[in-house]
Amino acid sequence: MDFKNIKLLVLDFDGVLTNNYVWITEDGLESVRCNRSDGIGLSRLRSIGIQTYIVSTEKNKVVSTRANKLRTPVLQGVEDKKDAILKLSNELDIPLNNIAFLGNDINDIPAFEVVGLPIGVADSFEEIYSKIVYKTKKNGGEGAVREICDLIYFSNNRI
Repeated sequence: MDFKNIKLLVLDFDGVLTNNYVWITEDGLESVRCNRSDGIGLSRLRSIGIQTYIVSTEKNKVVSTRANKLRTPVLQGVEDKKDAILKLSNELDIPLNNIAFLGNDINDIPAFEVVGLPIGVADSFEEIYSKIVYKTKKNGGEGAVREICDLIYFSNNRI
């Protein structure tokens, strides 16, 4: 697996940037727990010209709020992540083999199948194992995104 050739890192949201838990108030407001170190990792990637994107099946204000904080573009309410990645590849003029996708569940399988570097978080569901080439040491929402960002960053000879 070659982290050095990655030009675009695409992230699922729930279970990747979060620990896959959600708190819901009696008024129906949702909140999630995220890891602040992920933001530093994403910022580092942008500093060396690597683009980042969040692609989420959910359409939720908490997703857009976190994406804005991370200064990362987001596509929400995406039913077909494979199609979304194909469109991003075309729009951003980045070949699929230069795209990494970090996911955790079966709805990510179509995306895993088209990218050059399919990655799962440590606490991914077993059904995706045959579709990924790397599994993080850290769980989703506990620094998995930062782990991948660092692997890409340092593969590009950054100290």
